[in-house]
Amino acid sequence: MPSDPPAVPAPTASAPVSQGLGLILPTFPQRRPTLPSAAALAAVCRQAESQGAGALWVCDHLFWHGPNVEALSALGVAVAATTEVSVGTCVLQLPLRHVPSVAKEAASLAHLSGGRFVLGVGVGSHRGEYDAAGVDFATRGRRLDDGIDVLRRAWTVSAHEHYAQRPAAPAVPVWVGGSSEAALRRAARRGDGWIPLFVAPDEYAAAGHRLDKEADRAGREPRDVARAMVAFVAVGDADAAERGLEWMGSLYGLPGHSFARHLVTGDARRCASTLARYVEAGARHVAVFVTDDDPLVQFEDLAGEFAAMVTCTPPVRGDLGETLEVSAW
Repeated sequence: MPSDPPAVPAPTASAPVSQGLGLILPTFPQRRPTLPSAAALAAVCRQAESQGAGALWVCDHLFWHGPNVEALSALGVAVAATTEVSVGTCVLQLPLRHVPSVAKEAASLAHLSGGRFVLGVGVGSHRGEYDAAGVDFATRGRRLDDGIDVLRRAWTVSAHEHYAQRPAAPAVPVWVGGSSEAALRRAARRGDGWIPLFVAPDEYAAAGHRLDKEADRAGREPRDVARAMVAFVAVGDADAAERGLEWMGSLYGLPGHSFARHLVTGDARRCASTLARYVEAGARHVAVFVTDDDPLVQFEDLAGEFAAMVTCTPPVRGDLGETLEVSAW
């Protein structure tokens, strides 16, 4: 009789991401004719770190209508180019990948970064991408749940195991993307963090309450699930919104106006004020997706205004539980 599989280790509840703003790296260029080189991407990472980014994130698509840099490869560059800032996927479509390979890649990035790596995972929503990969779209949720369990088992090495991933990985934080009820349950039961996209601040607060209830049902402390948010931003003058929507439309291959309610736009102060509402709604980290192939100028202005509005206690690595207060503006 085959032995039962080892129990899945509980979520680690640690997350090496500081409070404040993170930057999604420009690995999906829409106006440049070529992808960024390793040197160019490294320069962006170093400058973003110097601007005070709380984390550097990379998005993931294996099959897409436009060129992009593979997520884990790009993070290898980010790890080598930086010394303090956290790095992570935002989010990796785990059901499209060979999970034991991802476990090894994630463990390696965790080691090479000195524990600065966060593995964000999700199911994605593009059926065509699953068809191209030869993976069943309808079962992607179950595949993700099973995949997270496989990851945690791979990172837990028993002394008697001959075929195991060694050296044993540190506890890699797994953050769950998505805002559906299934995603909230997944984050509450299996995740160390939650990082959705396309959620308004008022909706974010309500979803956070549902996440709390799911965590209670799972026998976990709600505060053990770190809260984050992804926000598209276009910082600038009156034309910023139009340029940002055009960029988003190109990214997704859809009319730009489809994303009007999801784009944070205006001058840096106005954008920072909108992002601060996510803090009021419970987020402790906001990953900014600047709608431009050169995000650093916009990010620097935004980060400065955001820091002036939001008062944080000094972050302690591995704990997103500190208080974070929004000042009056």
